[in-house]
Amino acid sequence: MTPSFTKAFGENPKAFSNTIYALCDFETLQKKSISLEEFVKLAKKHQVKLVQYRDKVSILEKQEQNLKYLKEQLQIPLIINDKVELIDYADGLHVGQDDLEKINTNKQFAIKLLRKKIGNKLLGLSTHNEIEILEANELDLDMIGLGAYRSTATKDVDSLLGEKLAYLARISKHPVCAIGGVKKSDYIENVTFKVIGSDLYVD
Repeated sequence: MTPSFTKAFGENPKAFSNTIYALCDFETLQKKSISLEEFVKLAKKHQVKLVQYRDKVSILEKQEQNLKYLKEQLQIPLIINDKVELIDYADGLHVGQDDLEKINTNKQFAIKLLRKKIGNKLLGLSTHNEIEILEANELDLDMIGLGAYRSTATKDVDSLLGEKLAYLARISKHPVCAIGGVKKSDYIENVTFKVIGSDLYVD
């Protein structure tokens, strides 16, 4: 396990089997008329251990404010989606395959460039199949996102993994975060975190 992962959570990741990792998508919150304050209450209620903040609608200054607020209120690791320029306000970064490709077509080199910018903060990468997981095994990552588990209204996906996700998670040397239509009630073998989006707001 990477020192960054151990430092962030202070425990063996095996203790986090199927633990909730909340996705705070600011655009979704606005559409559902859910405030950041309400999100914080829900995160505490469901004992969330990790939050990813995604915001494709606000200016950078507003995103900085929101990240500071979430960090102050939750006091758990907070990861920013895609925007390495906001890394000073977060404990880590999550990127997709396309984001990595934009940095450099050589994934090893792209990750090295990201590491220079974020240091020993958490770094996660989205994966969707066996090839991408095996590639990720050779990269300096702290975790991978793996999915989509189910179809979701917020993102179009080419293929759904369903029950295959548990099998694929076994081949990852990094902790696996199941993504895509995952529900709080789901239990998925070999998964460290369940990334919960809209289902966080469903009682």
